[in-house]
Amino acid sequence: MPSSTKLPRRISLTQYLVEQQREHGRIQPPLRLLIEVVARACKRIAIAVNKGALGDVLGSTDQSNVQGEVVKKLDVIANEVLVEANEWGGHLAAMASEEMDSIHVVPNRYPQGEFLLLFDPLDGSSNIDVNVSIGTIFSVLRKVGHGRGVSEEDFLQPGKHQAAAGYCVYGPQTTLVLTVGDGVAMFTLDRETGSWVLTEDQVKIPQDTREFAINMSNMRHWAEPVRRYIDECLAGQEGPRGGDFNMRWVASMVADVHRILTRGGIFLYPWDKRDPGKPGKLRLLYEANPMAMLVEQAGGMASNGAQRILDIVPTRLHERASVILGSRNEVERVTSYHRG
Repeated sequence: MPSSTKLPRRISLTQYLVEQQREHGRIQPPLRLLIEVVARACKRIAIAVNKGALGDVLGSTDQSNVQGEVVKKLDVIANEVLVEANEWGGHLAAMASEEMDSIHVVPNRYPQGEFLLLFDPLDGSSNIDVNVSIGTIFSVLRKVGHGRGVSEEDFLQPGKHQAAAGYCVYGPQTTLVLTVGDGVAMFTLDRETGSWVLTEDQVKIPQDTREFAINMSNMRHWAEPVRRYIDECLAGQEGPRGGDFNMRWVASMVADVHRILTRGGIFLYPWDKRDPGKPGKLRLLYEANPMAMLVEQAGGMASNGAQRILDIVPTRLHERASVILGSRNEVERVTSYHRG
């Protein structure tokens, strides 16, 4: 079981962030306020998700996003909530979203801040209509070069430069998971008070696991190192690993990573030969980088098979990446197969 600090007293998200600011010097007031705004936006999205058919938010629109994927109604709602909540506060210079073609610069009528916000407004959209856990992923970067305007180039920073990262999972409980570079904290939404309450701090992922998450229907398309690893897991006690493994796959990165942070495991969304020119399926800036930061802060590892995800220097706003993350010893094993 993963280790974490169980807290005897109820600490709100605001109090946690203030302590990170005052006692640890981890964050400055503008970043604290920005995270609080994102958290409030996630509460609004949670309400829309919970209404489901009652709020007429299920189903798809007649639009496609920049990746050519059909846009769900809740995708649009979540994106609009995050943009509207964050553009006027004075903490941001610009935003970028998986659902928008280009960046959204803070309008001139509002003050511009020193941070950049990136987000996947609603991860796991295929699960919306079947009432399975979905979520919001976000990443915060510092803007460099304050003497000029904002461009896409400002967002093309490696993930190791993130000032904060997190996600909100909309499941049986609504949970906000956050790192500001000092470990991983989990907050549960108290629906009676509307407050985010700290329920776990300094979350740690076990180094070993017997659980993997991958879309097995793509097996015939995988590269040999991934096939080798999964074949060894499936061989069970009689195979080279000498033990049985369980497979999990929610088709929602937020849900799968949340399980790993809660009890360990490994998540793989690798390159495959159907589209060999693409390095992977998941988006580096909106999904891979924030999740990699969270996993590393919890003692895990995140790789694309060839290098640490947080070291990748992006060249495009909607760049994709192969993702292998979770319990350190298993990720190291898959990475060694790619090297070998």
